[in-house]
This record gives sequence, C-alpha cells and structure tokens, in this order.
Amino acid sequence: MTSDLSSSFSSDPALSIAAIGGGVWGQTLAQLARDRHHHVKIWSRRGDLPLCDALAGASLVLSAVSMKGVKPVVEQVQACGLEPSAAIVTVTKGLDPSDRITPSQLWQTAFPENSVVVLAGPNLSKEINQGLPAATTVASRDPQAAKWVQQVFSSTRFRVYTNDDPLGVELGGTLKNVLAIAAGVCDGLHLGTNAKAALLTRGLTEMIRIGTHWGAKPETFYGLSGLGDLLATCNSPLSRNYQVGYQLAKEKPLWEILDHLEGTAEGINTTEVLVQLAQSHQIPMPICTQVDLLLQGKISPHQAVHALMLRDIKPES
Repeated sequence: MTSDLSSSFSSDPALSIAAIGGGVWGQTLAQLARDRHHHVKIWSRRGDLPLCDALAGASLVLSAVSMKGVKPVVEQVQACGLEPSAAIVTVTKGLDPSDRITPSQLWQTAFPENSVVVLAGPNLSKEINQGLPAATTVASRDPQAAKWVQQVFSSTRFRVYTNDDPLGVELGGTLKNVLAIAAGVCDGLHLGTNAKAALLTRGLTEMIRIGTHWGAKPETFYGLSGLGDLLATCNSPLSRNYQVGYQLAKEKPLWEILDHLEGTAEGINTTEVLVQLAQSHQIPMPICTQVDLLLQGKISPHQAVHALMLRDIKPES
C-alpha cells in the first residue's frame, strides 16, 4: 500500500481537500490548509453540502469527526466512493467500543488501497487559531504519504514532523485524554505540583505499557503525540478532558459537566474501553482504573487519590 503522493503534490500544489467534520479542530486544520492555498470543502452533518459533492475530486480527505461518528462516516464515504490515490488523514482520538480498534484502523479496513495518515500532537485549537506556534506529528505505514501530508499543513507557525509508527502516534493522542481527566482532578483538588508531576510520570508509564502491548514503539510515546500532547492537555483549561476532571473534583455530576461542555471529551469513552482491554490482558493500569471508577460514580475524587497512594510500594521500573 504505497502511492506516489509526493509527485502528485509537486505537480499540483493547490490541492482539493475534503474536510469531514465541522468542529473546532476540523475548522482549524482546514484553515491551515487554506493558508497554504489549498482548496478545502468542509462537510458536516448540519451543513447543506452533500458529502459526495465534498469528496468529488478530493486528493486528500481529512476526517475530524468524533469517535462515535467514525463508523457512520466511513460507511457514507464508501457509498460515495473514493479514488485509490486519495490520502485519508484522521485526527480523531478515541477507541471503537465494539471492536476496540483505532480510527485509522477503521479507515484502513474500509479503504485498503488508500494511504491512511494519523495526525496528532500538542495542538490546542484556540491557541493555533490565535496564531500561536505549534507542532504536530503525521504518521503512516506509507512514508511518502506522511511526507506529503507534512507539506500540506506545514507553515511558519505550524511545524509538522513525520513518524513511521502510526499506531503509537494515534494511541499517544488517544490515551493521554484519560490522564487529562486525572490531571484535572488533581488540580481541582489542589494537590500541588509534586502530586501532578508524579501523576503524569506514572501515567506516561501506563501509556507505554498498554501501547507497546498493542504493538506501538515505546519511543513514540516520548514524542509530540505522546509526552507532548500529555503536557499540553494535562496543563490547560482549554482541554475538554481536563475540564471534566476539574469539575468532577468540584463534586459536579458528570451529566451536568457534559451538558455545559463545548464539544466532546473523548477521554470518557476511551477510559471504559481502555480499562476493559487492560483487564482482559492483565495489564496493570492503576491510574486509568481509578479514572474509570470515578467516571462511573463508584468512588469520589478523594477516594481515587487515596487508593493510588495506598498501592503496594515497589521499584520505579
């Protein structure tokens, strides 16, 4: 599954891009592409533009829908049809609850002839929209596709790196959402810098533990989509997952938090799938397990902290 995408880029620098999903991140990436003089059509469920019209002639399809919307969108794109030379870029961060697979795996299964690229990193949309500098990673099993997408989005304010571990890049961006909820709880309870540093360090260990079991490279989690995204998401009130944890620490019910939340906190659904997977393979994930219990309303934030602090003492590694 390789394609001569780099030659396509050089011969036609003004590309036709179909952006699927009208959320903030999809709009942000669409604007970054427009800044590079590409032609972008945005499709959303609430819009008037038919999906097949948005896809017509597109050499790049950007999927920026929520996790629950990936399967329906994939089916709709299949109905419209897609040229084998078109690359698919997915920026969704989550796990399919039924198949326990990632968004890129859903896309690749449906379109085995197309190159699928994962884009993830410490990318808070509001900061990028303000013109602040940021960096991200694009990864694919097709190295030419990754390099091509790198050229599509790179600019003086948005630096794009390539990576050959799409699974690791995708899991890094997905798993850190669970830890962002934990970080929000930590700040909401005013536990201090020491506690938060310990939380993120041990949380990164859990990401690597489950990620390498999945088949990802451990070094990928120390990159932009792993550690980088973890630091950004766990330290900013702009993060929806962080906000969920912070408000839970203030004893607000989850339904009320979600009712006032702008957008989707993918970490909630990811936590449930992740913990089920870890338990089925007997992979220790203590922080994620406590987040899962907290989201289910089975424990309080203080009880979650207490449970983590009382775990058996052991070597760090």
